Amino acid sequence: MGYDVAMIAHIRGIVAMKGEKEVVLEVGGVGYAIYATADVLRSLPPVGQEVLIYTYHVVREDAQELYGFVSAGEREFFEMLLAVPGVGPKTALGILGLAPMETLRRAIASGDHLYLTKMSGIGKKTAEKIIVELRDKLGAFEGVATSSHDADALDALMSLGYTRDEARGALRDVSDEGDVKTRISLALKKLGSAQHK
Repeated sequence: MGYDVAMIAHIRGIVAMKGEKEVVLEVGGVGYAIYATADVLRSLPPVGQEVLIYTYHVVREDAQELYGFVSAGEREFFEMLLAVPGVGPKTALGILGLAPMETLRRAIASGDHLYLTKMSGIGKKTAEKIIVELRDKLGAFEGVATSSHDADALDALMSLGYTRDEARGALRDVSDEGDVKTRISLALKKLGSAQHK
């Protein structure tokens, strides 16, 4: 609570460092630490190369934080999540890191709170708030079954002994097409397992 938004819309700079949760861009001798999802961090060029990152700048009483995105559309979705009561920047970024943006939009538009709670670990009340606040704004999407497929596949992979993060990461890397069995099989291959049917 207690933060205002300052408008730093984007930063173009040299990638100085990439960590697990943030990237440092050097601009005119100043290094800007920018929090980002794993997918965004993977998409960035190697250290020493220039990149443009869309940003959202949060000013708190005790700190300033920058959040980074590959597109203005992704930043806009982040801002929509922030408008939901009880959802702060870190939570919104965590939700964005779960799956491709269209998959998340379908889950919200279809009212699939189970998907949001299983995939992110956020509580049921927060997931329901997100759906109530954003459902109408996002509109209807085709192929809403994808979100429930992911939730079922996540359960199956965790029952095989994989952690939530491992299973979630593998599902994020496979195609949205196919039924639950197909997605599990593809995810197992990603996880380097011989157990795929």
